Amino acid sequence: MFTLAEVASFNDIQPTYRILKPWWDVFMDYLAVVMLMVAIFAGTMQLTKDQVVCLPVLQSTVNSKAQPVTSGNSDFSSVEPTTGQGEASPMRTVSLGSAPPVTPGVPLSTAASSQYPPTEWGQEVKKEKKDLGRKTNLDFQQYVFVNQMCYHLALPWYSKYFPYLVLIHTIILIVSSNFWFKYPKTCSKIEHFVSILGKCFESPWTTKALSETACEDSEENKQRLTGAQSLSKYVSTSSDEGSPSASTPMITKSGFKFSADKPMIEVPSVTILDKKDGEQAKALFEKVRKFRAHVEDSDLIYKLYVGQTVIKTVKFIFILGYTANFVNTISFEHTCQPKVEHLIGYTQFECTHNMAYMLKKLLISYISLICVYGFICFYTLFWLFRIPLKEYSFEKVREESSFSDIPDVKNDFAFLLHMVDQYDQLYSKRFGVFLSEVSENKLRQISLNHEWTFEKLRQHVSRNAQDKQELHLFMLSGVPNAVFELSELEVLKLELIPEAKIPVKVSQMTSLRELHLCHCPAKVEETAFSFLRERLKCLHVKFTDVAEIPTWVYLLRNLCELYLIGNLNSENNKMIGLESLRELKHLKLLHVKSNLTKIPPNITDVAPHLTKLVIHNDGTKLVVLNSLKKMTNVAELELQNCELERIPHAIFSLSNLQELDLKSNSIRTIEEIISFQHLKRLTCLKLWHNKIVSIPPSITHVKNLESLYLSNNKLESLPVAVFSLQKLRCLDVSYNSIASIPQEIGMLQNLQHFHITGNKVDVLPKQLFKCVKLRTLSLGQNCITSLPDKVGHLLQLTHLELKGNCLDRLPATLGQCQLLRKGGLVVEDHLFDTLPSEVKEVLNQDTSIPFANGI
Repeated sequence: MFTLAEVASFNDIQPTYRILKPWWDVFMDYLAVVMLMVAIFAGTMQLTKDQVVCLPVLQSTVNSKAQPVTSGNSDFSSVEPTTGQGEASPMRTVSLGSAPPVTPGVPLSTAASSQYPPTEWGQEVKKEKKDLGRKTNLDFQQYVFVNQMCYHLALPWYSKYFPYLVLIHTIILIVSSNFWFKYPKTCSKIEHFVSILGKCFESPWTTKALSETACEDSEENKQRLTGAQSLSKYVSTSSDEGSPSASTPMITKSGFKFSADKPMIEVPSVTILDKKDGEQAKALFEKVRKFRAHVEDSDLIYKLYVGQTVIKTVKFIFILGYTANFVNTISFEHTCQPKVEHLIGYTQFECTHNMAYMLKKLLISYISLICVYGFICFYTLFWLFRIPLKEYSFEKVREESSFSDIPDVKNDFAFLLHMVDQYDQLYSKRFGVFLSEVSENKLRQISLNHEWTFEKLRQHVSRNAQDKQELHLFMLSGVPNAVFELSELEVLKLELIPEAKIPVKVSQMTSLRELHLCHCPAKVEETAFSFLRERLKCLHVKFTDVAEIPTWVYLLRNLCELYLIGNLNSENNKMIGLESLRELKHLKLLHVKSNLTKIPPNITDVAPHLTKLVIHNDGTKLVVLNSLKKMTNVAELELQNCELERIPHAIFSLSNLQELDLKSNSIRTIEEIISFQHLKRLTCLKLWHNKIVSIPPSITHVKNLESLYLSNNKLESLPVAVFSLQKLRCLDVSYNSIASIPQEIGMLQNLQHFHITGNKVDVLPKQLFKCVKLRTLSLGQNCITSLPDKVGHLLQLTHLELKGNCLDRLPATLGQCQLLRKGGLVVEDHLFDTLPSEVKEVLNQDTSIPFANGI
């Protein structure tokens, strides 16, 4: 037989799982334990005390005329029938008061004859007894045999197996109640949930977040009572509590709104969150996020719990249905006909069952328990189907806390939270803190502020190429508060910071003029936006999708330079429009690096005051350029990597154009260059990195040209017309296939920079050295065999490149180039060694010495 401890182990679960057991499950567990005790008690009594006592029933009736023989000291008398060979005989009354005890192995007839003297009547009785029954020495064994036979034949089966049935039913009910804790596919999820729930409940961050919420609520109530009238004047959408999309210009918060002009309420920190607690809390946020994604996909736990409840209800109906019929079958007296007359001589026995009364009481108790159990099962089913348990709303938590972004959950996640609510609703409330993005951002901000102190940020400030103080923050969870204490910072770069927020404290950065947002859709409070709108001059925005551009960018009315780097085309190659640029009334430079097929029409909003437009495509062909005609005030235009095959005609309408850069296109011919004569202000033309094979003579009409860049093309010669541009100061024809330099180059008296690196030039004309204003002369990677001595005429020369030629020596006249130093002389070391020592000494002099002497 099982012990109580062994059977009760079926009902044992981990203590941590108790938070998932509502009151009805706990009550049913206790009922199951009581039913177990009933089964074990009944089984124990049955094994130790249960027995049936049977006596034979005489087949003839009692002779009413028989005279009983009594003895003076007799206690009671018994009527004994006389039977023989199945025939009835007259009844006789035999006194049993002084009858000897029946001993095993001694026949009853022998014992009687030894007590009484033989008389005539005794002899007659002896004779009669000799004819009755079967003479045997197993009278006691016969009774034992009859008792056992009648126990199995006369007793109802329910009286014999009642304890075992109760035990089996109870075990089934216990297993049904706790199967969802044992089934592998649900056990792992439940174990994970309980583990996370316990950690969230005990986390210091939960206490801190809820405590701050309570403080905020009390402060808000105080503000409502004391300043309700004045509050409406200062209400704004500024707050860091909400979770708006990246495209919203300000950070909004549902409910109470902080003032834009008044200082925000400083909520005292109720608990101190050290670094270890912060790391544990961040790990919990990640675990909750992954667990939610894993559990919300299915409703297996819910279905299993409903299934086991239905099984218990059906089991209750089944038990009650057949058990109630057996209550009246349990009785104390039973009639038994074992059909063993050939062994005993009697066909019918009257039996008594000594455990009948106890079993009947236990059965009634068991039926009462199972009825209570069934009623609870029906209540559980009612609860399961009364409300949608596969949906869970944190509406109440959102109302009581500042975390208005706590999402509702569904499926198994929702069901588990409903079960936890039956235990203690505080668990769900504290668990909801770890579902809020606002809460997670707060935690990240606290950890970030601990890590990035003011001193650490000062160490990361550097000077950029423009000699401005610059701070670059990369892949942080947010913007540290100490950043806004760097009042002397001029350039702030925020890269890959998805939760960047610019608070009111940015107004302390009085020197800030340039802001970089690289994949960083920053949110700005209203007061902070007002400061940026007045102070910010240059903004760089790098994005993946145009929706990532914060809309407050289009409202910076004092912005002068805007750099947009990212995808502005959708998958179906239709243009995604930018927001209106009308508010950017002071915008002078617009730099767009994208994959445009046409110039965004909204760019024309800033056409009246835009002076420089830069479009860098990624190789996508720019087809529509008609909107360029409206940008009459543009002075600098760059269309790079736009797959242009010819110079766009719309450019010829830009009467104020001074510099044109068509780098990295597919331009093969520039016959349209004659139209540049209408652009009187055009001074710089950059046609480098194209496929131009020749320069048309009509270039002579562009008389105001001062810089001409034709490097990395397919030119084989330089036409004489180029050298008629008297104002030309810079000529770059590097990396072509030019074989010679025309002698007409001497006509360019204003030429200061001449680059012809990477060509096939073998001879330098003497007229080249008549360009006495030359400062830069790049002759590298050609086939030049000698450098004329007239190079000494270039007194203003500061940079001379000769590396990669066929020179065997350098002329000593290089020493006459007073401004040339070794750092500006790009030549092989062995050629430099061919110079006289005094020339090398001059070239090795410090560039600051002549100026120092002159001063």
